Amino acid sequence: MKMIEIKIPSPGESISEVEIANWFVADGDIVEKDQEIAEIESDKATLTLIADEGGKIQIMAQEGDTVAVGSVACSIDTSFAGEASASSAPKEAKKEEVPAEKTAPAVVTASKSTNSETYKDVKISPIAKKLMEENHLSVDDVIAGIQRLSKKDIQAVVSNPGNQAAIPAQSKSISREVKRTKMSNLRKKLATRLVSVKNETAMLTTFNEVDMSAVMALRSKYQKKFVETHDIKLGFMSFFTKAASEALQLHPAVNSMMDGDEIVSPEYTDIAIAVQTPKGLMVPVIRNIETLGLAEIEKELMNLANKARSGKISLDEMTGGTFTITNGGVFGSLLSTPIINPPQSGILGMHNIVERPVAVNGKVEIRPMMYIALSYDHRVIDGKDSVGFLVKIKEMIENPQKMLFGGKNPDSLLLEI
Repeated sequence: MKMIEIKIPSPGESISEVEIANWFVADGDIVEKDQEIAEIESDKATLTLIADEGGKIQIMAQEGDTVAVGSVACSIDTSFAGEASASSAPKEAKKEEVPAEKTAPAVVTASKSTNSETYKDVKISPIAKKLMEENHLSVDDVIAGIQRLSKKDIQAVVSNPGNQAAIPAQSKSISREVKRTKMSNLRKKLATRLVSVKNETAMLTTFNEVDMSAVMALRSKYQKKFVETHDIKLGFMSFFTKAASEALQLHPAVNSMMDGDEIVSPEYTDIAIAVQTPKGLMVPVIRNIETLGLAEIEKELMNLANKARSGKISLDEMTGGTFTITNGGVFGSLLSTPIINPPQSGILGMHNIVERPVAVNGKVEIRPMMYIALSYDHRVIDGKDSVGFLVKIKEMIENPQKMLFGGKNPDSLLLEI
């Protein structure tokens, strides 16, 4: 017998303990090599434990336990390796060897009436009735043989007014119960960070509104060709991410952060995109946006978002951003004041697109409008830069071609004015 230990890996520097979030296997199960066996959660990321070898697992730490990095999560008895796949084969073979006459003794005995007193209100189509008679089945046999009701079955009953009489009336039950759920390490760390931002920064928020007509027309016109060329859909986030990158280079203060007595201003733009996951809010980072096109941004965004939602994102992929974008519009938010993601100094908030009457060249027109917000640390960013940054975003979204010229007017560049 050979036992191996699966230890808790380090999710990153300065992290000394993690929480066992979820076991994918039970104590005593036979696992295979490289099988995912558990999920661990730190205050920064969620990681997956992998079985180094196949065998019988013995769990040392339970779900919800907080354990030290480097401690043993479970052990594997490798003398049982290979039994997981072997054990399932005989069961399937045995199932196939069952004689036909033993599979449904109650069905083939004698001809029965297709209806019964218990299910007298059940409606049967002529074809179904004929099929039931040919196979000597009653309504009782058919209903007893249904192992699982689908969503479609339930909806068929609910949507048919004639079936409502068959549904027993139920009185509303009154509950006074309270559910308590333990906060995860990730949620606790997020709560601490949000409170510290409010207490330790001079946070202000400035607003503007954007006419989305040009971007929406561009997407509508070229979406099919874009998908055929790049094998991915063109969304709104890539436009805002690219516009933010160009605006950050024109207003480097918004791309800066405090480090003690110094203000650090990166010459690159690594933008974090807030993603809602089952574990909470995560902010994976797309690096060097200034070098990427819209298709590259869309692909990288989808890749990181999928990793975050499946719990497979690494700590490195969520650290080092210089600026953040969050989109509350996907949940229907009309207006909000996003909270800064430290140590960054600024965060852009996108919101819902709503058709509103606006003045265009002296006339009232209905346009698809979006409110945008920039929350910023006033210790680092002055009002001029914060407002100017948001105005640049507005200009580039309303005139997307400007993104090709660093956010500047092509006519002005051509005329050198």
